[in-house]
Amino acid sequence: MSLEKILTFPIKLLTGEESGDNITLTLKSKELSNTSNYIIHRAYLTQLYNERQGNANTLTRSEVRGGGRKPWKQKGTGRARAGSKSSPLWKGGGVSFGPKPKLYSNKINRKEWQLGLRNLLIAKQKDITIINNFSSTNYKTNDIIKALKVFNIKIFEKTLIIVPKIDEKLLKSTRNIKTIKLIVANNLNIKQILLAKNLFITKDSLKTIEETYNG
Repeated sequence: MSLEKILTFPIKLLTGEESGDNITLTLKSKELSNTSNYIIHRAYLTQLYNERQGNANTLTRSEVRGGGRKPWKQKGTGRARAGSKSSPLWKGGGVSFGPKPKLYSNKINRKEWQLGLRNLLIAKQKDITIINNFSSTNYKTNDIIKALKVFNIKIFEKTLIIVPKIDEKLLKSTRNIKTIKLIVANNLNIKQILLAKNLFITKDSLKTIEETYNG
């Protein structure tokens, strides 16, 4: 039986201080259990499978160039019999049972995936910080680093910033830091949220999350 989980967060400023107001995030979910963890795990594996390119390719003996001529006569040389230089026994020959291009894909129901995402957000509630606004009018990379230090976040910790829409200036100021990822609220994914140690969500993004993933 589904129920509504209401998460309450204080709204913070980029200075690290609280604005004095609270905001809620309402997510349809179930009580956290082994089943909930299974759904999160299934959604995560589905994303990993679908990211695999499967383009590894080796040539078989029939695909290796050359090898049509018999290297030496069958008898009388004292060497082992050989019919082609493309044999897998030879250097430069084909590969036996090597990898071939393969399509890796897995399917998951949309509602099941959304449930996994909602359960993950609930499970990572302690890692979420709600920011009043991530204004980047004068921001540079050093300003982002200083903002992280205000919240006692180390530069090597993976941090995910969730915004209602991509701000080009904010994107330029964060892309030089490998541990920081910028993502739009209506395009979340399980992998980035699961691996992030810190989640920064702007208050305007909460409504988008409720409308997009409570279906």
